[in-house]
Amino acid sequence: MISSVSLSPNGSTHGHDDQKLATNVLVLRFSIQPSTISLFSSTGSDPLALFGLSVDKALSSDSFIHLIHDQLSKPLPLPPKTLLHLPTLDSCQEEEDFSKYGRELDQTVLHIQSPTIRTTYIQCPPSYPRSGMIGRLERSDELGIKHPWMHLQVRNLGREWSFEVGLVDHAGRAGILRFATFQKKPRLTINRNMPGSSPILSMPLSFPSPSSRPLTPWSTINIHFPSILPYLSSQLLHYDDQHNSEEGPGSKSWPSSSNPRGSFPTSIPSGTYSYVSYVRVYATCRLRRIWFGESGPTQKVPWEFELYSAD
Repeated sequence: MISSVSLSPNGSTHGHDDQKLATNVLVLRFSIQPSTISLFSSTGSDPLALFGLSVDKALSSDSFIHLIHDQLSKPLPLPPKTLLHLPTLDSCQEEEDFSKYGRELDQTVLHIQSPTIRTTYIQCPPSYPRSGMIGRLERSDELGIKHPWMHLQVRNLGREWSFEVGLVDHAGRAGILRFATFQKKPRLTINRNMPGSSPILSMPLSFPSPSSRPLTPWSTINIHFPSILPYLSSQLLHYDDQHNSEEGPGSKSWPSSSNPRGSFPTSIPSGTYSYVSYVRVYATCRLRRIWFGESGPTQKVPWEFELYSAD
């Protein structure tokens, strides 16, 4: 039997009421958590109620966050915002039953678009400070989801994309996992000049290649935190240069710097996994759902977690 819960603000009030959001997170942290927790669903009554939003105000036409029907790409965002051109799937060009974009969803999804990745994102909890500083947060501000697996349903829009997750070990030491399509190899950076900052482990991320002939632009990404956490203390991945060479499109730099070899700090996560402190999803993608579970991709999930194509 599957026990699941979808997070939402208390009562029927909509919008970003900080007190209600804080109460909701506190209830989650100190309660018995069900086997499945849905953090985000694009088809919910108020999908972004638990999230803070950030867009690049200097790019009024190309940096925005918008709920949209996946197959129809409607309603269109208000001018001057302009939807990007969706990439086609070569493997679907010869299939009469498929559109040139592959199997799309007959559902509302969240469209996150911007050429500057680091300035456009959604984040839960919404009150988090800038990246790298989660070690300075009060524990009551953290998400506190204890499940070892995280799953994201996301559509490839042909642009670079990234997401990150804050992790805390059993000793209360915090770190950041950042996954990005522009990252070429694993990289660990630590800022020794900013006491209380957290190490950032950057990991490569890729969608199915055209050679695999995918029939849909949608993918489900599965992350197992306990198996990744040890790499936050790996000397093999520790870089000592002062700037991140894999910054991402439109970014002058990601908010991180490095620690010279030989002065590896002791306040980084090195024990067993405890919980997730926050989730941030950057541009550019379409997002259907984020959920956490006790098992991997083979776990049976509630029917509403499935992706339904528009036939």
